[in-house]
Amino acid sequence: MAAESPLEELEAHEHAHHASEAAGNPLIAQVTLTIAVLAVAAAVVASLETTEGDRAIVAKNDAVLEQNRATDAWNFFQAKSLKKNLYALAADQPGPKAAAYAKVAAKNESEQGAIQKQAQDLERRRDAASALAERSEHRHGWLTIAATLLHMSIAIATLAIILGRRWPWVSSLVLAAAGVALAAWVYI
Repeated sequence: MAAESPLEELEAHEHAHHASEAAGNPLIAQVTLTIAVLAVAAAVVASLETTEGDRAIVAKNDAVLEQNRATDAWNFFQAKSLKKNLYALAADQPGPKAAAYAKVAAKNESEQGAIQKQAQDLERRRDAASALAERSEHRHGWLTIAATLLHMSIAIATLAIILGRRWPWVSSLVLAAAGVALAAWVYI
């Protein structure tokens, strides 16, 4: 395929020249391969970071929703308690409906146990969602640091190509190892 303009032809020539230089310089080949691997690692860690951030938000929302449901259940429990007490007071008064009032009071009291259990279950679900949110927030913070270390290692590895020196490449490998180790530690 022929170049369509002199600028494209010059650019193609420069790419070919750089490729032939890289083939003759093992440091450039090593650093280029390292940068490619680091870019993949950084993308994976950044994806995990995003996932944990999203999980924290969803879990917090779930915790709020479960708390609202638990509050509703406790309010219903209190309403049943008030009804039970009112009917119990009415049942204590002499009259033709005292037995019926006592029956309604007993019914409200028997329903309270199930409502109380439901409210407590909702509170346990709230607590579990809150714990998940905290764990995900914790992971998100550490994964942010790990991703930053990996991105820094890519930039420093690039210096090895620019300077033609090995020490920036070795430094980038140390930073990358720290970033990968930190990302792995988060899930242990």
